[in-house]
Amino acid sequence: MIDKNYAPQEIEQKWYAYWLENKVFASKPNPAKEAYSIVIPPPNVTGVLHMGHMLNNTIQDVLIRKARMEGKEACWVPGTDHASIATEAKVVAMLKEKGIEKKDITREEFLKHAFEWKDKYGGIILDQLKKLGASCDWDRTRFTMEPSLYEAVIDTFVRLYNKGLIYRGVRMVNWDPQGKTALSDEEVIYKDVQAKLYHIQYPLVDGSGFVTIATTRPETIMADAAICVNPADERYVHLHGKKVRIPLIDREISIIPDEYVTLDFGTGCLKVTPAHDLNDYELGLKHKLPVIDILNDDGTLNEKAVLFVGVDRFEARKRIFKQLTAEGYLVKTDEYKSTVGTSERTGAVIEPKLSLQWFMKMEELAKPALDNVMNDNIQLHPAKFKNTYRSWMENVRDWCISRQLWWGQQIPAFYMEDGTVIVAKDKKEALRIARDKYQLFALVEDDLTQDPDVLDTWFSSWLWPISVFDGIENPTNEEINYYYPTNDLVTGPDILFFWVARMIMAGYEWRDELPFKNVYLTGIVRDKQGRKMSKSLGNSPDPLELIERFGADGVRSGLLFSAPAGNDLLFDDKLCEQGRNFSNKIWNAFRLLKGLEVVPGASLPEHTLATAWFESKLNQTIIDVQDHFSKFRISDALLSIYNLVWDDFCGKYLEIIKPAYQSPIHADTLHAALGLFDSLMRLMHPYMPFITEEIWQSIAHRSEKGTICTAEYPAAGKVDEALVAQFDVVFEVVTKVREIRNSKQLSPKLALPLCIKSEQPVAYAAVEAIMLKLANLESISFITEPIADAQTFVVKSDQFFVPMANDEDPAVLKAESQKELDYLLGFKKSVEAKLANEKFVQNAKGDLVERERQKLSDAENKIKSLQELLARLG
Repeated sequence: MIDKNYAPQEIEQKWYAYWLENKVFASKPNPAKEAYSIVIPPPNVTGVLHMGHMLNNTIQDVLIRKARMEGKEACWVPGTDHASIATEAKVVAMLKEKGIEKKDITREEFLKHAFEWKDKYGGIILDQLKKLGASCDWDRTRFTMEPSLYEAVIDTFVRLYNKGLIYRGVRMVNWDPQGKTALSDEEVIYKDVQAKLYHIQYPLVDGSGFVTIATTRPETIMADAAICVNPADERYVHLHGKKVRIPLIDREISIIPDEYVTLDFGTGCLKVTPAHDLNDYELGLKHKLPVIDILNDDGTLNEKAVLFVGVDRFEARKRIFKQLTAEGYLVKTDEYKSTVGTSERTGAVIEPKLSLQWFMKMEELAKPALDNVMNDNIQLHPAKFKNTYRSWMENVRDWCISRQLWWGQQIPAFYMEDGTVIVAKDKKEALRIARDKYQLFALVEDDLTQDPDVLDTWFSSWLWPISVFDGIENPTNEEINYYYPTNDLVTGPDILFFWVARMIMAGYEWRDELPFKNVYLTGIVRDKQGRKMSKSLGNSPDPLELIERFGADGVRSGLLFSAPAGNDLLFDDKLCEQGRNFSNKIWNAFRLLKGLEVVPGASLPEHTLATAWFESKLNQTIIDVQDHFSKFRISDALLSIYNLVWDDFCGKYLEIIKPAYQSPIHADTLHAALGLFDSLMRLMHPYMPFITEEIWQSIAHRSEKGTICTAEYPAAGKVDEALVAQFDVVFEVVTKVREIRNSKQLSPKLALPLCIKSEQPVAYAAVEAIMLKLANLESISFITEPIADAQTFVVKSDQFFVPMANDEDPAVLKAESQKELDYLLGFKKSVEAKLANEKFVQNAKGDLVERERQKLSDAENKIKSLQELLARLG
């Protein structure tokens, strides 16, 4: 007995436990099968499931489940990223709550706390993904800081250093004062802000007057090294080489000419602060200016500032504004739209800072990664992102890979007392190198000090498709040879360069081949107003609550109803409601079939014909679905299935074969219908895994440990185009009759007569019983002359008449017919124009062109019939 209502929570829990118990998702190399592998974009161990994760992982699950059903050895590797900056911030905050300051404990003690935190909270998001139905091989779960992956990162650093691709140097970097670490350019998020432009007077040393500069950062004037003017600016030619005093501190600096200064910005005078601006730094190098860094690592002013020492930079801005005003140096302030860089992880405003850091040269690594995306060896979906990718890669900068943190892979660089650096896998190896290279035989390990910095998180995750299969440490092992390169990567365009491009670089550097063949770039999940979902806006629903309300299948399908690749998804609960309604529709259709009384016997001819028709519709849909998947149109594939199930199966096929109330169904008809239901469940399974498993198990007896997860994905058979066209006519006739009922407000139970004027009445013989049933007709007759007092419509070249009492106004009928004729004449003209377009005919798929030609033929037939009708009406 099938339950009246579909209960997703109970069914989802049951089947997920069943899948795990029977190791359905487990994978191991099998030379007899084609490998299909996906690596999960590892979520941060600090993370919890959000709508972006839901979309991304649903798409991955669709792909992996389909591959599994297609007989491939499907392997989806899950895991998490240690997320150095975010996790360290969490652990520091946790320790503060316990009264412990990071500076008061050793690195080893801190890491012990960090791993305890990770063990307690780090797996939350993976457990949440199980609620979604993610069919990962959970036994393969990896973590970027686990020993073997840690070792892979260290080996990579040593290898690239020995190749000359990694170096250490003082450069202007992006400094996060809150995280107290350097960031790569890609970790800086630029935001438009409303700022103030401060106009400040600098007195000339000779007492002849002032020059006025405009700056958004008055707190940095104490770090000024010069005032710069354009040599062509006639206002300041007489000041070249003169000196001014910096307000409030009276330090003297020179006025220098340089074409870098634009004539039309601000006052035309630029303060040059080499320690706190990248462009000023370059200008300082050119003119050999001093570099005065007035900021501490935490964003407070240091002793070199002279004023406001120990005060936060933004508080110092307020105070210096007051003092400049009080002492008469401030001329005015203007409102100014500015752009500031912020830390992707902490949100803090970035400070340009000169710092001794480790860098990786990117130009050599970027070349194969650029070439193989541009030539489509690696395909981006949608392809529009190729231009963005190319722009990034052609302008790639060296990557700052060191971070001033403790949580992460510690840089394998060891320093001798004189500062000599030795890069080696560990201290023991560094000691061996020191003895061999420098003949320092008395040197011991305690004489070497390891660099305290750790590597950027992305320096571990760029190895992910290789390291999860232990391909760095053991580059010829069975798993890496079988599963690599992986097939498809699903991720967001916001990390196209952060992660995707770098993984491609790593693939060509380590294995001289691509890491994946396709990159599916999802859009951003936004709310109904188009705003990006975020905690701060409070517009992001809890995914687990959605699953509780609508079921995992409802949420999965709801998300994908409107999620085309690369385009943002405007999320609305109604999408999930639509998904839940779809689940209920499927459930009720199955209940209907299983609840029927069955009698032995062959199917009625019309039921056999309907089954043949639906088989053709199913086969055509399978063809369409496979075509959509080949182009990564995942949402389009779902919509094709949705329309097949909702409209064709439930709305048409079941209505045809369903017996009258309390009447039995023939066994052969039910058997055929359940066979089709089985195919539909297998076709739908990648999208809606839980309900399809529940129904598939109930359709027929299954083998022990049997599961739809490994059942065969439906293959397309023959499509009977003529039969499909014949049924299209049937359904159009039924629709027209129903429209007449509605317009005349007739009861659906009232059987109506139908008369057909056709040159081929025999074409209706096989489908007559179906038309009688679906349109609720008392009779169908064929006529040679039109009927005057009847409601009429045209399908193809045939005319249809529903005789009624003589209450139809001929003028109204004539007007309606003329209106339809006018429409068809315009439609015919548009189709003719399309077919006259050589570019369309040459480039469009053959079946699309043929459909347009069929539309033209149908329109011409209808036009002819309507013209005949109008001629009779005078």
